[in-house]
Amino acid sequence: MEHENPQNSSPENTLLSTSIFQYLESVSLSRSPHTFRTYKNALNAFIQCLIEHDLDPNATLVKNFDESPLTWFSVYLKNHSPATETLYLTAVKNFYEYLAAEKLADINLPRVKLLIRQRSRKPGQRLPQFPKDYIEILLEKMQSFIPDATMDETERIRFLRDRAFLLTLADTGLRVHEACNLRRGDMDWNEGKALIIGKGNREAIVRFSTRTIHALKEYLTQRAALDSSSGKPLSSLPLFARHDKGSGKKIKPITTTTGRNIVKQRVKEFLDEEISLEITPHSFRHYFVTRVLVSSGNLKLAQELARHRNIAVTQRYAHLSNEELDQGYWQAIENNS
Repeated sequence: MEHENPQNSSPENTLLSTSIFQYLESVSLSRSPHTFRTYKNALNAFIQCLIEHDLDPNATLVKNFDESPLTWFSVYLKNHSPATETLYLTAVKNFYEYLAAEKLADINLPRVKLLIRQRSRKPGQRLPQFPKDYIEILLEKMQSFIPDATMDETERIRFLRDRAFLLTLADTGLRVHEACNLRRGDMDWNEGKALIIGKGNREAIVRFSTRTIHALKEYLTQRAALDSSSGKPLSSLPLFARHDKGSGKKIKPITTTTGRNIVKQRVKEFLDEEISLEITPHSFRHYFVTRVLVSSGNLKLAQELARHRNIAVTQRYAHLSNEELDQGYWQAIENNS
């Protein structure tokens, strides 16, 4: 977005584009990086909407700007999810409040709030929320990361363990305590499967992806010397072990607390501290079930792989987004009528 130099502008000749730029600068100083990115995306969408309605922010004085474009923007956002619509309308509402507070434009704030209240979609049933895109970015970054020579042995083995653990959660749908309880003897490496005792003490077969098997083998190869010196049969050793001073030379399984800490630490390291508040071990289970359902379209398959007794639970966990439903409807009905 182009804008004039704020140093050379006055309230009388300030362009709308400059005011948007200055508003986003204030957001970047007062809010988290994650919030700033959201607000920036929202204002960029707002600018695009204005341009489509022949209102050029680079040619419009902010003093002549009013709340009418909110009507355009509410229509513009109907192709987005209700959650995104709410976030974007909130960001633009705050921009209007900024204009009013700085006396840059004569804004009718009660009308702004009324327009948003009248035109925004009402939230329906609360569905499980998980940041799918962030999980995929995290996994991609961890897979492409190559431990270098500066890493000591403990750091290296922890990283390999954590990468294998996160891939296991993402590609199997295991609950965190189920993953922590896995033993090496539970694995059938040839078949890429494991026999587990799941929720309700029920036996179940869990399937592992090729990338997860590769990550697990890489971790266990690095751990080979520790395992061989334990004096115990390999099959009895935990698949995911502790690597801290408290465990000493013993091979102890990680706890669910350690599992949660692995998720939090690696999200902070590879993404952002703010995002670490959004992603939990269970987010990976939502991610797994949704991927199965979206890619296969088979609700029964998703139920079986997630090991849900009630298919209604699968429907709730593996929901399709409004964008996907809209796209599917137009492809199936409108384009063929």
